[in-house]
Amino acid sequence: MSGFIRASKYRHVYVEPPKMDQTYKGFRLATVTGEQQYVKGNTQFFAVALQGGGGPFAVVPYEKTGAFAPSSPIVAGHKSAVLDFDFNPFHEHIIASASEDSTIKVWGIPPGGLKETLTEPLVDLHGHGRKVTLLRFHPTANNILGSVSGDFAVKVWDIEKGGEVASLACHDQLIQDLVWDFEGKVWATSCKDKKVRLGDPRAAGVSAEITEAHAGAKSCKLAFLGEFNRIATVGFTKQSQRQIKFWDVKKLDAPVHTVQLDQASGVIMPYFDPDTKILYMSGKGDGNIRYYECAPDKPWAFQLSEYRSTQAGKGTCFLPKRGLDVMRCETAKCLKLVSQNGQGSVEPLSFIVPRKSDAFQDDIFPDTYAGLAACSADEWLAGATKTPLKASLDPAKAGSAPVSGGAAKAFTVKKNATQLQKELDAAMARIGLLEGRLKKAGLDVS
Repeated sequence: MSGFIRASKYRHVYVEPPKMDQTYKGFRLATVTGEQQYVKGNTQFFAVALQGGGGPFAVVPYEKTGAFAPSSPIVAGHKSAVLDFDFNPFHEHIIASASEDSTIKVWGIPPGGLKETLTEPLVDLHGHGRKVTLLRFHPTANNILGSVSGDFAVKVWDIEKGGEVASLACHDQLIQDLVWDFEGKVWATSCKDKKVRLGDPRAAGVSAEITEAHAGAKSCKLAFLGEFNRIATVGFTKQSQRQIKFWDVKKLDAPVHTVQLDQASGVIMPYFDPDTKILYMSGKGDGNIRYYECAPDKPWAFQLSEYRSTQAGKGTCFLPKRGLDVMRCETAKCLKLVSQNGQGSVEPLSFIVPRKSDAFQDDIFPDTYAGLAACSADEWLAGATKTPLKASLDPAKAGSAPVSGGAAKAFTVKKNATQLQKELDAAMARIGLLEGRLKKAGLDVS
């Protein structure tokens, strides 16, 4: 009897744990808990929330390994604890933070990292009535940010103009997750009422919903599966068994596939790599990370392997693929936040496909997100839907134009009425001072 072994370029992917001198430690982590990941990163920095007044959080350049000094500069401009933050995918030095003080603030990180503690944001967004719990930047439109709050509202902001541009108020219980599809045309939310709602935020309504994604009462997390036109939900059964379900977004009455995972209490955070079609899953409080390769037809998903560790993770995040070491065949990179006795450390984990050749492996590195906006905020709000701009990861093509064209745009904050009035008052006071001096000199200022 012969067995069938499915061919896959990623079947032997393994995780290379970091060496001690490659980790980041000494963080006095914030004790506040919630639906957030606790750690976020881009190609230059990562961020973690800290204990202290002003809702502090650290933004650390990757080259600064080792212990985080207590005197290190931080971001501390909120009036209460920071619950979530998100890096702008098109501007490496822009990060937004959400707090229990019901505000969202946008910060500019200097090149090379913080030189002094930041207390004044670039943009201050007000509109939620209670604590803001989750933030998600739009994947293709420039400076568009989605937010979730304890007031059960989901809002969309144009951070460059500093204002709210859309809002959805169809939830009557706590919202557990918010995700965009790969084009940013549709967003999905999971809620404590066990429903998953899908819709276009520009239409300010719900276009489809899953009545009961999972029977269990614990949190449900979501991930759109790229161009597959499917969404994955990770939740619990009534017996608290963790499971993952795959749904066709055009037919949400029943899942197309269900995978029973294990019996554990930690909420699983899913991440889908649209290039390799691999779905990574890391549970809060788990030491392991599972990864499945998704397929366009039955049986929909194949388990590849599992990374196991004795260190339980408080949170994880996957980094943009532009920061990978492709010559090591590093196909994904994850930051794992570990907490022990109030002290936190961040461990970078590399997912590697074993190859003997030293040449660039184009079969395992398809074109990936270029880190450039496909459209402006105004274009997206007017109804435009564009696919993400992509670029090659081949070092020989570094600096070449994205496959779909496009160019980076500067982030320019539009001043609000209060700021303009303050500048006008200062200018008028300066004019009055100068006129007074001219009059004392005997000059006519009429």
